[in-house]
Amino acid sequence: MALNFYNSAFPAQRQVKLTSGSNKCHQNVKNLVSRVGVPSISCSPDESLQKGNWVKLICGASFEDVVDIRNLSLVYTLAGVDCIDCAADASVVSAVNEGIEAAREIVPLRRPWVMVSVNDDEDLHFRKAEFDPENCPLDCPRPCENVCPASAILFEKEKSIAEVFYRANQTGEQKSGVITERCYGCGRCFPVCPYDKIGMVTYVRDTAATAELLRRDDVDAVEIHTSARQIKPFRELWDGLDDSITYLRLVAVSLPNIGDETVSSMNSMYSVMQPCLSCFNLWQLDGRPMSGDIGQGATRQSIEFAVHLASAKYRPPGFLQLAGGTNAHTVDGLKRKGLFQTSGEPKQKHSIIGGIAYGGYARKIIGRILSSLQPQHGFACIEDYPDHLLEALGEAIALVGTVYMERVEMSFMGSNTSLTRGEQF
Repeated sequence: MALNFYNSAFPAQRQVKLTSGSNKCHQNVKNLVSRVGVPSISCSPDESLQKGNWVKLICGASFEDVVDIRNLSLVYTLAGVDCIDCAADASVVSAVNEGIEAAREIVPLRRPWVMVSVNDDEDLHFRKAEFDPENCPLDCPRPCENVCPASAILFEKEKSIAEVFYRANQTGEQKSGVITERCYGCGRCFPVCPYDKIGMVTYVRDTAATAELLRRDDVDAVEIHTSARQIKPFRELWDGLDDSITYLRLVAVSLPNIGDETVSSMNSMYSVMQPCLSCFNLWQLDGRPMSGDIGQGATRQSIEFAVHLASAKYRPPGFLQLAGGTNAHTVDGLKRKGLFQTSGEPKQKHSIIGGIAYGGYARKIIGRILSSLQPQHGFACIEDYPDHLLEALGEAIALVGTVYMERVEMSFMGSNTSLTRGEQF
């Protein structure tokens, strides 16, 4: 049974008595989920994969802010995601499961799969920015702080008490510089520093610790991030995971587009996995990593990657899932390429996209709401703020629903959310 992170870490803080207004707003959440008809009411994650409307939330392979992760997991569980991908860290996994169970207390949905991400070598997703704020010139305009999409850079003397609490770590300690648990390695701060004082630390997740995580009964899947250019580190990681693979429902491999060598590399990795692969496998097509929140064009590379793989011959077994730059425009882009299965269409041979993973964009649209909470003890559970929860859920459904519904229209007026649903997949 999953560790109840908040009840164990902050037992006194979770004894919240809901008001009649809170209960009413939670009823509005239930009504919205029911009206939309999210697939997780009746459809299992593996069925979603096979239907082509699988949706994954990427919390971030290096993002370790357990408070935000817990709340993101709650909101996107209610929105109907099939999987939540997080860092291979025990406290992060517990935070994800805490959010899932809190969501299921509001609406009785099936549980999404929990996935942990690891790497077989140096990878952009497994790094942290670092710098000493004491070395920053006083007249620096601090563009790093403005460009950071995770609010992971803090100069505390210029922030209000509420902002410092929000950006504090889970112990409530105030920090300046890079807040490591919030940094997920996007790298946008590196080129904008006018004094070239920002560096980065890269790391590889410990294989033995990962294997222990995979044996937990609240972890369902693993994702291996690889450059796809060398098979040796992949084989070493796979061998190191040993029998922990047998505990899983899904094994995913995240790889970039390396052109004509992509399929042969996939086949080599599949040959390593096949002897002890007793569950589903998935290939995550990582188009433009950690860029979905930048704008509409960011998804272009992930769609081009999908087109490349869809037309490739002799690719290995496994579902294909888009990631890297995915956002609210991804499904439309796939439809234009004839790679997205829509209701009423005959099944096409090359309509093989199992689903879409949303990361930076998914976190951004909910992060705006989370940052408006006013935590009294350095953290806040979003279900204790029902109006915020309803608004966040509306945003999440508008994104997730692009995969499992043909048309989603959202409008917000205070705490009232209206949604018109097209035909469900």
